[in-house]
Amino acid sequence: MVEEVSVNNHSVASDDQRVRVIFLVGFMGSGKTSVGRILSHRLNWRFEDLDDRIQEREGRSIAQIFRESGEEGFRKAEHAALRDLVQELNSTHVVIALGGGAVVQPENHVLVNTPGGRTVFLDAGLEELWRRCQDSVERPLRGDEQHFRHLYERRLPHYRKASVRVDTGGKDVESIAKEIVATLGLRGRRRA
Repeated sequence: MVEEVSVNNHSVASDDQRVRVIFLVGFMGSGKTSVGRILSHRLNWRFEDLDDRIQEREGRSIAQIFRESGEEGFRKAEHAALRDLVQELNSTHVVIALGGGAVVQPENHVLVNTPGGRTVFLDAGLEELWRRCQDSVERPLRGDEQHFRHLYERRLPHYRKASVRVDTGGKDVESIAKEIVATLGLRGRRRA
């Protein structure tokens, strides 16, 4: 696979002091949670998975929220959880994995453009994303392959607004994390 990293009309910080929040965005199966955990470990930063925060706030699983409140109810809960998380940031260094539809919502796009924050679009080919989503994880919006493709194409313009795009196709999570650290000009600080 050809590696591709691009920076979209944003100056990429050259040191850890400037970038203090990394928002991982991308479609389901792109590796946001897996990469986020490794990246936060590599940087010695806190890790937050927005879906975990939503489940904690709501006292129900993501699948239950979709079943009981529909997508609209889930999006309201998602926005509230993201808003609270961004308000807590102050000077903390954190890697945040967002859900696949989070940045599609205009009010969330505003929140991720916080000072000191960078959005990193984790992307892979549609066929690889589909294959990755055949796992046992319940994904309420996955649907059939045609629906999956349509949803990806609808969301793609929103993902492309990210500061950086990293192709995750055929790469292991450690390599992807290293690529993000290098692209953002950060210094990895491995924990002992």
